[in-house]
Amino acid sequence: MTAPLRLVHGAAALVAAGCLALTLASGLREGGVALAFGVLIAVGELTRWGAAPGRQAAPLGAAGSLSYALLGADAGRPTQHGAAQVVTVVLTAALLGAVPHIWSGRTPTRDHLARRVLTVGFAAVCFQPLYNRGVFDSWDGPAYALLLVTLLSLSALCDAVLAAALAHFRTRWPFGPLLREELHGLLGIGSAVCATGAVMALGVAVAGLWALPVFCLPLLLTQLSVRRHAAVRATYRQTIASLARATEIAGYTPAGHAHRVAALSLAVGRDLGLTGPELTVLEYAALMHDIGQLSLVDPVPAGATADLPDEEQRRIALLGGAVVRQTGVDAAVAVVVERQADPCREQPVAARIVRVVNAYEEKTRGTGPEGPLRALEELRLGTAGDYAPEIVESLARVLTQPRGRGESVPTGGGGRRAALSDPVRGWVTHG
Repeated sequence: MTAPLRLVHGAAALVAAGCLALTLASGLREGGVALAFGVLIAVGELTRWGAAPGRQAAPLGAAGSLSYALLGADAGRPTQHGAAQVVTVVLTAALLGAVPHIWSGRTPTRDHLARRVLTVGFAAVCFQPLYNRGVFDSWDGPAYALLLVTLLSLSALCDAVLAAALAHFRTRWPFGPLLREELHGLLGIGSAVCATGAVMALGVAVAGLWALPVFCLPLLLTQLSVRRHAAVRATYRQTIASLARATEIAGYTPAGHAHRVAALSLAVGRDLGLTGPELTVLEYAALMHDIGQLSLVDPVPAGATADLPDEEQRRIALLGGAVVRQTGVDAAVAVVVERQADPCREQPVAARIVRVVNAYEEKTRGTGPEGPLRALEELRLGTAGDYAPEIVESLARVLTQPRGRGESVPTGGGGRRAALSDPVRGWVTHG
């Protein structure tokens, strides 16, 4: 765990401990309200799922937490709970809801809880002290609703920055693209979370706690739809991975070659700042980059196309693009497969990445501990025409960076990983 990651976790732990101490010292206020919101948050955490590798989503838990942080009244009666109690209740409920996830080893629970504590703490500190002092007593109707929406939007922005920072510290991917991904997510399920949080806070203020199950139902249905969409995408990816294995089953390429190229290509794409749809196209193209070999009468020895003549590489790439188009996969994937053997200056970024990573994987196959180092050196020597220099340098950075938990980068050379200390010192290998 890196020092910045420890700092964020430590800050969240310090906030949680301080709030717990203050709550124990002053006692729990409006116990029924705290229990109702606690149950809602715990249920939301129980239904948390992995929205993407290394990312967790709990829309209902987030909406309930933010709603409690911005709760000003219960059925017309002003509440007296403060920011410390909000953080304490949210943390306790989140921990209870996270028990099954922790038991099953799902990650990153610590990152998820740290975000929840700091984001809810921010919202509660912005609202509860001012509300309890009567600052918002004269705010009613649209003005009060606009206040809640504004605070929720700021809290969502805070959460997006935290999520991007934690992912950056854990994976070493560029912060800018990660933040763009998080902000893009706010336009989808994030907007539903903010809207539900505001509506629940306003509904409880007028109708009491009965408003909670009524107003959380639309978010539950939205969450179900999002999860079903994610399941469809996962099935689609599995189908493409199965198609990519056809070359392995037919004996044209070694087992696991397509998976290794796809995993390393994604890491390079992340390092270069590709996000969202671009990474999806890159992954699918990397999985299917060798599918053109199925059209060959005589298989290429060991499926190694990197050392073939340029014309033969282009012929195989065009055959692969034609096969991809017939499968019904996105046309952008077919374009990347077709152009992976073009001159590097004419290639799209995804095709450049696939070409470099495929060559690296082939050159390290079956080599000893020094194989990855020689492969990177050969790729650097080929940057004059065959390989894009920025892609080779990105590959070197990716192989140097320590991977976080669950972020292994498969390479050749008997499972070893090559790393570049710097251009002057030369190459070093970590076993």
